[in-house]
Amino acid sequence: MMKHWLLAARPKTLLAALSPVAIGTQMAWVDSEFHLLAMLATLACAISIQVGTNFCNDYCDFHQGADTESRKGPTRAVQSGLISPRAMLIATIIAFAITGGSAWLLYVRAGWPFLLLGALSIFLGVAYTAGRFSLAYLGIADPFVLVFFGPVAVAGTQYIQSLQFDGATILAGLGPGLISTGLLVVNNLRDIDEDRIANKRTLAVRFGATFSRYQYAACIMGAAIVPAIFAISQGSWPPALACLIALPGLLLVRNVWRSSGTELRPCLGMTAGILLLFTALFCFGLGLG
Repeated sequence: MMKHWLLAARPKTLLAALSPVAIGTQMAWVDSEFHLLAMLATLACAISIQVGTNFCNDYCDFHQGADTESRKGPTRAVQSGLISPRAMLIATIIAFAITGGSAWLLYVRAGWPFLLLGALSIFLGVAYTAGRFSLAYLGIADPFVLVFFGPVAVAGTQYIQSLQFDGATILAGLGPGLISTGLLVVNNLRDIDEDRIANKRTLAVRFGATFSRYQYAACIMGAAIVPAIFAISQGSWPPALACLIALPGLLLVRNVWRSSGTELRPCLGMTAGILLLFTALFCFGLGLG
């Protein structure tokens, strides 16, 4: 049973939650403003939001007909009968309750904006797939992923520890935000046929596979440029080490351009690998700088 819940949590996507927290924490550490309890509360909030969103996605896509036996992506727990809809709904509520509790701890440390941010994150996690007018079904999820898994998460993590806003966190957050958006693009490109049938109007469905491939290339190559711009703005070259993701990134873009359907499955994991590499190199560069 535990392996079924692990499958539903979609571990590969958790990097999208962990990466901006790691970068924001490293920025606080470099400035000698690291705060362990604040970091742990932020981490709990980020992971529970991602898990709760994945659980809600599993539950809602099943009820709305987006998950069928012809699905090309990873097995969905509810659709495959591994977990009952009721159990998945309860798990979704529990995950978002953890988000709420973590947001309360952040509120105690830094004030009401973080309680509001926690509430907004829960709302967006539910609104991502709940209902025919959800973010995913309307095809407007991409900018929310870019902003909330990028600048908002990095800036929020750094601020909750230092209690001071650093404008550089917005620029730094564009890297993980763009790659996380790339994860979504690959997912939507892989599922384009099933989503079209289910009337799930992702950008891939609205504008076609070629558009999504260009979008993916822009996300990965854009993320590779961000560290150079950051290094120039800060007058310190080491963070530019993260530009090295351009090398495997170009190979991955080529794979995405040449693949479709089930052939795109490995690309999702490799994109998560690019995100991990970016995070490691950027954090290492911040430490050297």
